[in-house]
This record gives sequence, C-alpha cells and structure tokens, in this order.
Amino acid sequence: MVVAPGRPAPSPGLGERMNAVIHHRGPDDGGLHRDERALLGMRRLSIIDVGGGHQPLYGAGGQVCLVFNGEIYNYRELRAGLEKDGHVFHTHSDTEVILQAYLRDGVEAFAKLDGMFGIALWDRRTQELILARDRLGEKPLYYAVDAQRILFGSELKSLLQSPDCPRELDADALRAYLAYGYVPSPLSVFAGVRKLPPAHYLRYRDGQVSLHRYWRPSLSPKATLDEREAGERLEHLLDRAVASRLVSDVPFGAFLSGGLDSSTVVALMARHLSQPVKTFTIGFKEAAYSELDDARRVARHLGTDHHELIVDPDAVSLLHKLAWHFDEPFADSSAVPTFLVSELASRHVKMVLTGDGGDEMFGGYDRYLRLLKLESLGPLRGSAAALAGIGGALLPNPYGERLSRIGERLRLPFEQRYLSGVAVMRADIARRLRPQAGGADHFDLPALREAGSDLGAGDSALDRAVAIDLQSYLPDDILVKLDRMAMAASLEGRSPFLQTDLVEFALSLPEAYRVRGGRGKHLLREVAGKWLPPRAISKPKQGFAIPLADWLRGPLAELAADTFASHAFRTRGLVDPATADTLLDDHTRQRIDRGEPLWQVLCLELWAQRFLDGAAPEAA
Repeated sequence: MVVAPGRPAPSPGLGERMNAVIHHRGPDDGGLHRDERALLGMRRLSIIDVGGGHQPLYGAGGQVCLVFNGEIYNYRELRAGLEKDGHVFHTHSDTEVILQAYLRDGVEAFAKLDGMFGIALWDRRTQELILARDRLGEKPLYYAVDAQRILFGSELKSLLQSPDCPRELDADALRAYLAYGYVPSPLSVFAGVRKLPPAHYLRYRDGQVSLHRYWRPSLSPKATLDEREAGERLEHLLDRAVASRLVSDVPFGAFLSGGLDSSTVVALMARHLSQPVKTFTIGFKEAAYSELDDARRVARHLGTDHHELIVDPDAVSLLHKLAWHFDEPFADSSAVPTFLVSELASRHVKMVLTGDGGDEMFGGYDRYLRLLKLESLGPLRGSAAALAGIGGALLPNPYGERLSRIGERLRLPFEQRYLSGVAVMRADIARRLRPQAGGADHFDLPALREAGSDLGAGDSALDRAVAIDLQSYLPDDILVKLDRMAMAASLEGRSPFLQTDLVEFALSLPEAYRVRGGRGKHLLREVAGKWLPPRAISKPKQGFAIPLADWLRGPLAELAADTFASHAFRTRGLVDPATADTLLDDHTRQRIDRGEPLWQVLCLELWAQRFLDGAAPEAA
C-alpha cells in the first residue's frame, strides 16, 4: 500500500481501490490499516485458520502492523519455540507466527521462515516500514519510492491505482523482454517501479531505502555422500517437503502432467493421505501438445481422483485476460495451459501442489545438456565457431542461418553464451524490432551480470548456468507464471521442490548425480523409480506447450493482423512496425515459423493497450 513520511495518510479510498484490483488474489477476506502516516491493505485467500487469520494483524499494543501473502510451512515448529519463550498467541495462523517472530528477533526472523511470502511490517515504534520476500521469489512484491512516499503491493496494477505511481517505460526492461519474454528482477516495465529481489528485505524510513539479503544459495562445495546415501537423503527431504505442504484447512490437490516432477510430488502426497489425491490435467485437441495419456497412466498407477479437460479455448479473449493478470509484458506461452489447468482445479480445490523447481534443482532442462556439449569443446570452441560461420555462409536457409547462430553463440562470454540459449528471440530480430536500443548487447543485462559468481557457483558450467536461472528465470518466469495464473483463478500453488533444505541439498550434489548419460535428473529418477511407472521415469521432457504456430495462422491470425495494422501500434514506438509486418507475412505465408517473436510482439502490444492506453486498470 503506502507509507508517506511527513504527509497526511493516504485516503481509505485509495486503499480500497488498491485492494479491489487484486480481489482475485484473496476473495475470502480483506482489511485495511490507516494511521497518520501509513496505509496497509490485504486481500486473503483463506487456507490456514480460515476463521481466525484476518489481516492486518497487530502486535506490541497495536504499534506493529503486519500484512502477509503466502504460506509459512514451518510455522508450527517456530510457534512452539516462541511459546517456550513466553509469546502468547491469539490465532492458529502462520501470519501470527511471523509477527511474534519479528517482535522477538526483528529482521533476523526472515531467515528462519521456510515458505513463500511477501511481507509488509509497519513499525510505528521506529516509524519504519519493512518489506520481505521469500528465498526464491515464489510470491511477488513491487515497490515505488521517492522522498515523499513508498508504494508497494503484490501486483503492479495495485500500485497503478495511485496517481503517484511512476509510468515512464524502462528501456532496459523492454530490451530484456524481447530477449527473454519476461522482465527480470529488480527491473519492472516502469523505470520508477522495482521488484524486491528474492531473499531480500527492504527498510524504509524517513524517505530512505536500504536493501538487505538474508539468504544466499550456494552451489559449492559439493556433498561427499556416495550415491546410495545421497538417494536416501533425497528421499527423506522430498517426503518432508511434500508433507509440510499438506497443512491446509481447505480442500487441495495437485497438477499432474505425467512427467517426472509432478508425478513424484503426487506419489509422495499419496503416501501421506488416506483419501485419493485429487489431480488435474488439461490437454489440447492437437495430440502433439497433449499430455493426457501420460497423466492418466500415472493417475491409474497411484489411484488418484483424476480430473482432466480437453480444451479448445477462445484464444483471443484468453490473451487479453492474461495481459491484465501479468501486469507486465510476459510471453511464456505455457501460461495459457497453466491458467486453464488452474481454472479446472479451482472448481474442486483451493490449493494445489506443483512440480515447479525440479528442473533447476536437478539439471532437467535440455538447454543444460546443450550447454555442456558446447563447453566440452574447451579450447576448440574458437575453431568450431569459425567453421560454423563458414558453414552458415555456404548452406541454404534455414540450415545456414541456424549454423551461423551457433557460431555467433560460441564466440560469446560464458554468461551471454548461456543466456543466448535461454532467450526466446534471436538477437538479430530483437535489434530490428527495437533499433532505438542502439549497440546494446541483446543478452547483457545488469540484472543478470555475474550471477554465477554471486551465488558461488565455482567453475562447473552446469552450476554457473543454474546460478543464473536461480537469479532470474526461476523467479521471473516460472514462478511468475505459476503465481499469476493460479491467483487469477483464486487458487494457491505450492512447490515442494523449493523447500529450503531440499534446495540446498540439491545444489550441493555433484554434477554426475544430476546429469549422467546425456540425461538430467539422474538421482531424482533413481529415487522416484520406487513409486512411479517406467514411462514417467523415462519420458522425455515435453514442457507445457501450446500450438503457437498454428494459432497464429488460425484463431489469432486476425487479432495479430488487426493489432499490427492499428494506428496505436504503428505510432506507439515500442517496436518497429515494418519488422513486425515482415515477421507476420513470413509466418502467414509459411515461409518460416515466426510464432515465438510474433507472440512476444502481440503480448507486448496487448499489454500496452491495457496498461498504457487504459491508464489504471480496474478489472479483468
């Protein structure tokens, strides 16, 4: 909400608007705190202590006010320790555990919390606002600050309810979006708004802000366990991570794709529950993009209460809805099935467990394998780059073009070499779409620079790549997608693979325990093989994809053509309209698949229509 030193407190009307625009995040309850300097608000999706967990929550005789979005999984253990120290509780909520821990330990309390959270604490005793975000960025937290006030909220659209919210576009954020399809922390699409980075807390007092990191994952040194011992440790940690996320006072279930990560989570849930796990899967009519058969196989094997839906969505209205929920330009097309499966699940439950985070922790992405092949060239990389360049010039397209890009990639420094594999848009297309970016390197972004060394990744190429993903791709793409799409359906998503001690153990595993025989997740496969059918263990990674190319020649073709032809698009200046026209013509005439860049440009313009042309949005 708002803290404004030396100014009258913001009006309750502003707080009501900021709350109302994120009603979907918490349709069960809401509340506001207002005093002479601060306005704090909360929308609540009631999961734990449904009747007694109302927020804001107060302590120290009403002098400390807390609002909190998320879940604390170790709250029972923390509560027991606080009660032993004489703290008296008035609710059964995890929210009160945060408050009492702060009253005892101050900001040191955040490092003791295991969970997903965005926290705001207004301490009238010191006239200080404190914001905190969970270790890996599962829950969002935006803020905008100047000498007069600080605005903060879970979603950017909440801040935009204030006329004081900055609205000047950030050129680096737009460049990043065209590279990766998302805006990396701490950037936001608006230059005057920032995201609180994961594992940080912020202090705001007398118009001054300071940021502090309270946790730092480490990828070195490595564990010295033999493989059997490592497998036993992994099984124990996985089981405990899943069990801790089953604490709920409302019905819950799980997303199930039939792949290794979600199937492992469901198998462990089944060990702890006396009733069948409710599982949810969606598929498209296009068989190549459907995982229904794999999910059914796992559901039968584990005896789940399985729910599935074959969808033929209204792609146009869906795109408009997604643009509103993401607040910023966001082009990971797997958001579409994530939203649809969230809608399906929300008809039956209020909370689901997911398999998110397994790829980062256990080396599951195909791009890790491709990177390791490139790095294995060592000193020969320069010669390979030269040969690829020569071959690219001689071979016809698209083979020559592809070989030339490999040659360019081999010449880049490590961080950029890896990020070029994460990028969803080729550098040459991005430069043509935004020529105003000048000579700025497509992949070199301050938010990601030297991420590997920052997290102590050492010399391993795999660890350095994982460190970069923990810095950006996981919190700014994967977890943004899960949070916004689940919350759009008023559904909470919990990710056992992101349990703190499990993360620290997984990152300590030697490379051979994660990647072996040209395949990732070696140790996880060995452990999960005890519970899952062989297909779930051996199934190639498919991803949560949609028939993007077909949609842009079919149900989205008219929307793309009309959007690119509009006066607003052609005069707005976010991208070069002539380049967009060329991409659309190439794709429509089936000369080459331009689905990914077209999707990015279309998502960017639909965002602009809503958040630039539409001023402060009010509803989906």
